[in-house]
Amino acid sequence: MSSETTIVAEQCRLQEWAAQIRDCQRRPAGMSVVSWCACHGITKANYYYRLRRVREACLESIPGENPPQQVVPVRPEILCAEEKNSSDAQPGLNISTKGFSVHVTESTPMGLLAAVLEVIRDAE
Repeated sequence: MSSETTIVAEQCRLQEWAAQIRDCQRRPAGMSVVSWCACHGITKANYYYRLRRVREACLESIPGENPPQQVVPVRPEILCAEEKNSSDAQPGLNISTKGFSVHVTESTPMGLLAAVLEVIRDAE
């Protein structure tokens, strides 16, 4: 069996399982998953295996959310170099403005930094 055929077969199987999962989620109020599974000839363990596989396939189909590195513009007047006397201080950048202080290291996610700076910028 070619890899293309295997991929098509897996996609068909996942679509079938997704339909079963939707059907189970629409089961009558008061009917348990175990009862629904018994009525449809599958075990509870098999149902949850299929549910996990369908969820994994859905997550894999979502495009990566790792945006390319971005330069976040920061006005020089909001930067403040502070010396820390602590021996466990991490090298990085301290940003202080409007009563907020943020320590940024090279491992700080750019999306998080951008969001924090936006909140600080909009703070009253």
